[in-house]
Amino acid sequence: MTTASRFKSLWNSPVGPKTVHFWAPLMKWALVIAGLGDLNRPAEKLSVGQQTTLAVSGLIWTRWCLIIKPKNYPLSASNFFVGLCGVYQLARIYKYEQSKKKIEA
Repeated sequence: MTTASRFKSLWNSPVGPKTVHFWAPLMKWALVIAGLGDLNRPAEKLSVGQQTTLAVSGLIWTRWCLIIKPKNYPLSASNFFVGLCGVYQLARIYKYEQSKKKIEA
């Protein structure tokens, strides 16, 4: 298979760059990168509401990506990592709140 025919098959694919199935995961990775950037932020400055929303929506949409046709594995992976970042940040917030209670007690 030549390079031109490979490019043409990718271009015309149901999940190729002419579709939302290609661009959505690419843009969703920006949320993952932002979540990784928040790892350096102190836990007291993180928003419980925002992290809960990211965690829940990321995990729900991960499942949805595996149900739709055509299955969108790249979008599923990005959603999974969005959810994972949210869950991790929620764990950091919880740990911070627990340590704050111990200091006050």
